[in-house]
Amino acid sequence: MHPCMQMEQIRKHFEKNGALSNADWELFASKLIRQQFPKRTLLLKTGQTERYLSFIEKGTVRFYTEQEERELTFSFAFANGFVSGYDSFLTQTPSGYYIETLTETWLWRITHEDLQQVYGETAAGNAIGRYAGEELFLKKSRRELSLLNETPAQRYLNLLTGQPELLQKIPLKYLASYIGITPQALSRIRRRIY
Repeated sequence: MHPCMQMEQIRKHFEKNGALSNADWELFASKLIRQQFPKRTLLLKTGQTERYLSFIEKGTVRFYTEQEERELTFSFAFANGFVSGYDSFLTQTPSGYYIETLTETWLWRITHEDLQQVYGETAAGNAIGRYAGEELFLKKSRRELSLLNETPAQRYLNLLTGQPELLQKIPLKYLASYIGITPQALSRIRRRIY
């Protein structure tokens, strides 16, 4: 998709919760940087401070930590959603996890400093930040409740029914880690379902 068309898609995404004036949108859009990242690129490392709030134009991203020489995937982000080490972004302190692209990924990014300027100079700035923050918070809350209230099989079925086309892009070892089971246990669940 042409960058101008994609910018309009981003604007429509933000305007789900209310219209933005052209002046507010133009200031915000002028701060966005479009970047392409190859598959398996680390966008954020443990110990780094998150500098960006990003909107995914295209691609799949995972969040993970390392524990006892193994990776534990705890979240994914997909096209038309936000990605950020948001706790690190808000506090401007080092992250405790990694963010990695699983596929070629195109991001529209705004720096922490530029977002602060948008907050201060536009009427809609706070609404833009709140919308992104709310989306990231709700995603995190749903994940936590899923881990507390659902079995691994239910978590897998929710992924399967919610976004089946996306599951084809994620290696099974990452899905198993996300669900909280071994790849072998996920294979058994998949055999029972299919």
